[in-house]
Amino acid sequence: MAITAHKVTPKKRMGQHFLVDQEAIARIVGAVTPPTPEALVVEIGPGMGAISGGLLERFGERLHCLEVDREAIAYLSARFPTLGERLHATDCLRFDYDSLGVPEFVLVGNLPYNISSQILFQVKALRERVPSAVFMLQREVAYRLAARPKTKENGILSILLQTYFDIEVLFDLPPASFDPPPNVYSSVVRLMRNGRRALPCDALLFEQVVKGAFNQRRKMLRNSLEAALGCDVSDLPQATLRPEALGVEEFIALTTALAGRSGAQDGASPQPPLQA
Repeated sequence: MAITAHKVTPKKRMGQHFLVDQEAIARIVGAVTPPTPEALVVEIGPGMGAISGGLLERFGERLHCLEVDREAIAYLSARFPTLGERLHATDCLRFDYDSLGVPEFVLVGNLPYNISSQILFQVKALRERVPSAVFMLQREVAYRLAARPKTKENGILSILLQTYFDIEVLFDLPPASFDPPPNVYSSVVRLMRNGRRALPCDALLFEQVVKGAFNQRRKMLRNSLEAALGCDVSDLPQATLRPEALGVEEFIALTTALAGRSGAQDGASPQPPLQA
């Protein structure tokens, strides 16, 4: 059964596609896994509150919602008056998470597809405070996020997020699960923080190596890294591989081997443009 009533006008510029599939809503709510009974749950972009209702039933006053659309904020305030000040009129990319007053919180949301990669990299930056997250994403992005080595989906997003999170695609949804229907399929993913708190190599250099490798993903690493970092890697065992062949541990080993070489010292080289 689907939710059919419409109270908020979907805005294309905000990438809004409201989830109306009740079964999917229940599965998303059930997939949220706070580490303790007191941990807060932060929903990003609640829209019309399809997921919010179930989250409120499960978590009550532990739920906070971040919404930037004024029309949606007015609708949510009327539909869920108990949210009160826990409904934050803000852009999630600019929200002060310190204001929540807790060391950790879990994230959930049907993310706007046009800024989903930005939000995912924000989660990486917040990793010490985010033990888990459940997100609806464009299917292509979801499968890149969870990609394994030696697959064409493996890329910057895969490596940098999997460095700190175990990532699982829970299920896919067709366009008809949304109003208005998007032009693509969607997927729900769950991120669970792994045990890695720090890298055994220079963290900035690690990101530069990953980004430099994948920004010329069709080239062998000896060519892409020479272009990105200006150092010769032809003597390394990974030199003739393409970047999608490597996983997190292999990129850590590669970064360790590059440390101290000309052009790769202390992460001092300029970073190539970010591409997920």
